[in-house]
Amino acid sequence: MEVRNCRSCRRLFNYLGGQQVCPECKDKIEKRFFAVKEYIRENPHARMQEIADANEVTVVQLQQWVREERLQFASDSDIAISCEKCGRRIYTGRYCGDCKKNIAQGLTSAFAHAKEEKKKVDNKKGMRFK
Repeated sequence: MEVRNCRSCRRLFNYLGGQQVCPECKDKIEKRFFAVKEYIRENPHARMQEIADANEVTVVQLQQWVREERLQFASDSDIAISCEKCGRRIYTGRYCGDCKKNIAQGLTSAFAHAKEEKKKVDNKKGMRFK
């Protein structure tokens, strides 16, 4: 177990993984998150700064929740973020659908290639004599 300082209040706490905030600050963040969700439901066309001001959170925190796919805005909303790969407008996550698909295909082909290489190496194991 590791002891760290909370990034929010600077108190010491036992760090078990995940966010580097103490349990009390984590609870406060979760309460703000649910307040933000409710505010967005009641004000679907509110701007990002307006949401942040009304709920005492930063725009950066809102963007983080969107990137984590905890918040999602409607496609007719004025609020959107950019895909981290191509820059296209998206409403949740880090990548647009096309970039997610390309990344998945790249990982699949890399895994298949690695598997083929392992087979080649396994077939050449050891020396053989006649």
